[in-house]
Amino acid sequence: MKLKLQRLRQCADYNLAVCVLASGSRGNAIFISDGVTGILLDAGLSATETKRRLKSRGLSPNDLDAILLSHEHSDHIQSVGVLSRQLKLPIYLSRKIKKRARLGNSVHEIRTFQCGVPFHINNLTVHPFAVSHDAADPVGFTIGQNSSRIGVATDLGIITPQLKDHLQDCHLLILEANHDPEMLLNGPYPWPLKQRIQSRRGHLSNEQSKSLLKELQHRGLEHVILAHLSETNNSPQKVLAEISRAFSRCKPRLTVASQHRSSEIIYLK
Repeated sequence: MKLKLQRLRQCADYNLAVCVLASGSRGNAIFISDGVTGILLDAGLSATETKRRLKSRGLSPNDLDAILLSHEHSDHIQSVGVLSRQLKLPIYLSRKIKKRARLGNSVHEIRTFQCGVPFHINNLTVHPFAVSHDAADPVGFTIGQNSSRIGVATDLGIITPQLKDHLQDCHLLILEANHDPEMLLNGPYPWPLKQRIQSRRGHLSNEQSKSLLKELQHRGLEHVILAHLSETNNSPQKVLAEISRAFSRCKPRLTVASQHRSSEIIYLK
């Protein structure tokens, strides 16, 4: 085991550790590690804020070995070039995202993956899968180590059979619950933006997330992190009240990812 990741080594006997640094339209970033390899999934905060939030949980930017990108929207790639150069990190992304993001020579190294084809970042198995969102080649991920597996899908317009298939049997899910339909309808957004959010290439509502979780529930599901909440069209209280009704066969811990502060570190054994 590397001498870095000292914070994570204090917790013995785990397969994966997860910390959501930020989630929302102002920036998205998730730290995932097996205690040896550290991945930053999306880099939507500034480089300075990313480092600050890592340190707020006893982690170090030097704990990172790679950056993994879900799509090219600015709230997911804001600091990818800076972090890649400063920390000498490879960036994993699909070929279509690479073309649209136009990173050019501004990064340390680019490694492309093909959607639907698993690959490895050291000991971590990463499986990218297609999702419906208004981006060039948006993907969700499952990431596994030994017997533990997490699923991440935070920008979704619709629930597809492929999505359900890939997220089956995960022990931790980071899933979008973007808006309450009534709040969105009666809120201040202009009508074209409301239509975009509700479209098949927009974002999932609380009710849609609940419907998906009803199908994904199983006894091994330990934790669900509700992500990408709209600060205008949703609230933690509304989403927790809605999602808590999804489960009849298991009782996972429910938490809401914040835009303004990092989550605790969650360990999967």
